[in-house]
Amino acid sequence: MIFNNQYEQLRIEKSNRLKSLGVNPYPHNITKDLNISQFLKDYEYVKDLEDKRDESKEITLVGRVKFLRLMGKAAFAKIEDESGVVQIYYNKNGIGDEWFTNVKKLIEVGDIIQVRGFAFLTKTGELSLHVKELNLATKAIKPLPEKFHGLQDKELRYRQRYLDMIMNPEVKKIFKTRSKIISIIRGFFENRGFLEIETPMMHPIAGGANARAFETHHNALDVTRYLRIAPELYLKRVIVGGFEAVFEINRNFRNEGMDHTHNPEFTMLEFYWAYHNYEDLINLTQELFQKLLKDLNLPTKLEYGDLVIDFQTPFKKINYFDSMSEIGGISKDILQDKQKIISFLNQNSIKVDPNLPIIKLWDELFDNFVEPKLINPTFITNYPIEISPLARRSDDDLDIAERFEFFIAGVEIANGFNELNDPIDQYNRFKKQIENKSAGDDEAHEMDEEYIHALGYGMPPTAGEGIGIDRLTMILTNQHSIRDVILFPAMKPIKKQDETKEDE
Repeated sequence: MIFNNQYEQLRIEKSNRLKSLGVNPYPHNITKDLNISQFLKDYEYVKDLEDKRDESKEITLVGRVKFLRLMGKAAFAKIEDESGVVQIYYNKNGIGDEWFTNVKKLIEVGDIIQVRGFAFLTKTGELSLHVKELNLATKAIKPLPEKFHGLQDKELRYRQRYLDMIMNPEVKKIFKTRSKIISIIRGFFENRGFLEIETPMMHPIAGGANARAFETHHNALDVTRYLRIAPELYLKRVIVGGFEAVFEINRNFRNEGMDHTHNPEFTMLEFYWAYHNYEDLINLTQELFQKLLKDLNLPTKLEYGDLVIDFQTPFKKINYFDSMSEIGGISKDILQDKQKIISFLNQNSIKVDPNLPIIKLWDELFDNFVEPKLINPTFITNYPIEISPLARRSDDDLDIAERFEFFIAGVEIANGFNELNDPIDQYNRFKKQIENKSAGDDEAHEMDEEYIHALGYGMPPTAGEGIGIDRLTMILTNQHSIRDVILFPAMKPIKKQDETKEDE
């Protein structure tokens, strides 16, 4: 039996007792007139009435009992819905002697109830509902965590997000803000003529980004499929087909490690804009952030833990290699010398494989000495072409990609570039990626010949960008783990004995 501890058994007995009284513990067609926050707003005027009550209007509210105080012939309770908390008062005279006696015994904290009554002000000045009718909406079998300690265990909060939301109202605020962020983004792009589209979640080839894919099997076709690591190659097919401005907000899946900024399942915004370049994307990204801050009513200088992030535009923009010296404090004379880089890394207690190519060593330098210092919004531009297999080469320097990455609070938030639309160049770059994969790079791109065929029909000059919605939400809600902004983050399975212990 899943509900096996003594407290759960007592609640089951109460549920059965209600049934014997002809009361369904799980009725249907439970309605309410308005939510709690609206009630508190609409009936604020009661505070100014002479007798501090308005019995001429009756209101029906529904909420979960979060607090209960019995006082003989009367009771005070706090009920909570999605919008807020309100105090209710009920007594024998209001709901009937017999029902009041049963309610005292059978309704408890955690249950969801429907109450009808009128607004009044208590002696302590709290706007409340004087209950004339009380009905059970849902009987809770599992008791809520103890009131004063609440739900503090982070692991338990992530595993049982529903309980986290019940016990910690601020959690619901985070996810409301996340939803609003996505809504603002969608409206922002639609108002600029972008078309929202959907592309496949299962791909025949894992491509679009350097990452390991989750693999599955389609039984009817008897073929291997990969959960998408990025929608990029399909979105660009749509550009080839004739749409000139498209975006998608959806899930990506990457079979890689987990930490405070990585979850194997995450949400991305990707957009592609024909006849524009990555400088246009930079400007558009700045406009998007201005819109987000305005619509979320956030200040230009935003607190993020111990940091203060300044979102005043224009955001800083600096070349990849210049950032190594100007921000990372790395002498320019070592950047083109592999042995000097390895020596520098070793001197700073960073051990690396001496056989790594120099582009991987640059990554180590950037990741350790530049990225953590990128607190205010910063665009890092002009990446090496070797680590940008889908980006267009610079006309001025064929070793450089017309690409940027966007950082806030030491975390990459976005990646954008002028798209490579030369099918021959793209084919050769895919071939190079295959060589890298054969040499042991598990995250290198596969060869996508069908995509090359699409490019062969001609893709117009296009710029594209991806923005991580989860990381963006972290910044805008002052959260420091990606698991705090994903409703149901990936978690390591727990043993049966641990599950039993959790329930005790």
